[in-house]
Amino acid sequence: METRYLRLIKAIVEEGNITRAIDQLHLSQSALSYQLKEAELQLGTPIFFRRNKKLILTPAGKRLYATANLVLKELDAAEAEIRKMMNGETGVIKISTECYTSYHWLPPVLKKFKSAFPNVEVEIVFEATHRPIEKLMDGSLDLAITSNPEQTDKIEYIELFTDEMLAVVSQHHPWAGQEYVSAEDFANIPLIIHSLPLDTVSVFRSLLIPKGINPKKLIVLPLTEASIEMAKANMGVIVMANWALRPYITEEIKAIKVTKEGFFRNQFMARIREREYPVFFDYFIKFLREEINISPDPVSA
Repeated sequence: METRYLRLIKAIVEEGNITRAIDQLHLSQSALSYQLKEAELQLGTPIFFRRNKKLILTPAGKRLYATANLVLKELDAAEAEIRKMMNGETGVIKISTECYTSYHWLPPVLKKFKSAFPNVEVEIVFEATHRPIEKLMDGSLDLAITSNPEQTDKIEYIELFTDEMLAVVSQHHPWAGQEYVSAEDFANIPLIIHSLPLDTVSVFRSLLIPKGINPKKLIVLPLTEASIEMAKANMGVIVMANWALRPYITEEIKAIKVTKEGFFRNQFMARIREREYPVFFDYFIKFLREEINISPDPVSA
């Protein structure tokens, strides 16, 4: 039975009449009557006897009223405690990721998180970028975002989302008119990547290295904006996540599928398995997952 029905029954009994119950619950008389009828239909028996415009609890109603007192007391206490936790929690979250482009989500997530937990600071440890798992293990980080989970009993991986990796090219590039490109196509182009080593780069780790494919030229450029400008000038190709690419899509560049089936990677939040984390860590992860999952696909946007 829904808690709104329990609150309805409790209000009618404790206020003594329907008029005062209506005021407490902020319902119209017709809405109150409808909800009471719904509750009785759901229960399969009357909750009140109607006598001389008074509502008197039936035996089933008395049992339900007793239950309402217990359940609502616990529920209200839990909600009050959670609100207190959210408003009163203090602490710091130290976080990093394996790729600079992953920081694109930061401003909207921080805004939402700061509203819920005003006394918790989120510290981005940029020097741990590309080595988040290593830094998580040595205690420099509280959380690490990775698409390359290392198999160890010490770390718990929480799946955040799946993103599609797309090849970004100039509108004048030979790939611009293609529906998709294959792994073999990368052997003939200058490829722009954000960092080394290559086994930390998704397109290398999951697509090119297994097939023994090396690009014609490799350009290491850690700045996303500069990489986009080079792709726009037809000086190379960069492979980026669809959500990270979204702010940069213009008529001058094209986003091309990588392989006919598409090239996808799973993103995980990593944290120490045996550590007891405060509740605000769970909310940070929840807000991050929500922010990424509402981002539209730049190809179809």
